[in-house]
Amino acid sequence: MIEILASLAAILVSVYLLSVITEGFFIVSLDQISRRLSLSDEVAGASLMAMGSSAPELAIALIALFSGGGAHSDVGIGTIVGSAVFNILVITGVSAVVAGGLRIHPFAVRRDTLYYLLSIGYLAFIFVDGEVLLWEAILGLAAYVAYVLLLVFYKDPSKADSPAASVDRAVVPEGASGHGAMHHIESAITRLLRLLTGPPAKNYVWTFIVAIALIITLSYILVESTIVFAAGIGIPPVIVALTLLAAGTSAPDLISSIDVARDGRGGMAVANAIGSNIFDIFIGLGFPWVLAILFSSMASIHVGTDGLWMSIGILVATTLVLYVLLQSQRMLSRREGIALLTLYLAYVLYTLLSGVTG
Repeated sequence: MIEILASLAAILVSVYLLSVITEGFFIVSLDQISRRLSLSDEVAGASLMAMGSSAPELAIALIALFSGGGAHSDVGIGTIVGSAVFNILVITGVSAVVAGGLRIHPFAVRRDTLYYLLSIGYLAFIFVDGEVLLWEAILGLAAYVAYVLLLVFYKDPSKADSPAASVDRAVVPEGASGHGAMHHIESAITRLLRLLTGPPAKNYVWTFIVAIALIITLSYILVESTIVFAAGIGIPPVIVALTLLAAGTSAPDLISSIDVARDGRGGMAVANAIGSNIFDIFIGLGFPWVLAILFSSMASIHVGTDGLWMSIGILVATTLVLYVLLQSQRMLSRREGIALLTLYLAYVLYTLLSGVTG
């Protein structure tokens, strides 16, 4: 029992620290780097900023894959797939509830949603035989490069001369600070980290290096703690990854989306959820797979599919529903947001029950 509680505590603390480091340091450093490189909002959002908001998932996938063993690999895949479900259902659902409805830009939603469905198709293709070959992994990386090019060259003609034209896929800003005990704890952690990094926006290169090191360290703790926790309660590690880790690593995206939804930028909240998922699937999975095959004697990588096919089915179904709602009404109402949250609750309960009984 002590081992179970200790591993659960390690998971929760690591997830919280990842959120603070990602939002307060890593994304800040990436924003400065993108400015120095004079990247457009579209390119920065699809590359550096997407990397920032998805850094925990990417690091967990890398650590899990190189830790060895099927259980470790399943944790990495489960975290990314579960995070995708969380983003579509919870981020859009909560944003709609908080803002009283989300008004969106149909062009951006159509473009990103169709490409996201393509990424889900890629994921299903990988899972068919449970083996990843080098060319399949490289295909994922190439698909993301194509997505970045799509953002650069395929823009809404009606917004071509508008200053807000690049907003539809820009990564959302940091969430507003809270109050109470958690706010004081976060402030204390931030002050301690600033002693190491200095002002993040000024020392952005050093902050980037420190943030990467901390994210990798915390991701390693998360992966190992998940294996211990899952073994202690008697369910497959992939189930914990699909639920607990997925929700935890998506917390920064959720906070940021709520913030912009309150400001009336519903399209940005939806784009944040969909765009992060595209990055997670093509880069968050493809990049670790390429590295693992190139720097090992393996000709392919085995991926466990237990509990993942259901998640893929939910991803496709909910994405299509979301697309139809947004295209027909150009907004997501509060009632529809509640429906998405209810569906996510049902998904979590089903996943947990299938893990316990399976």
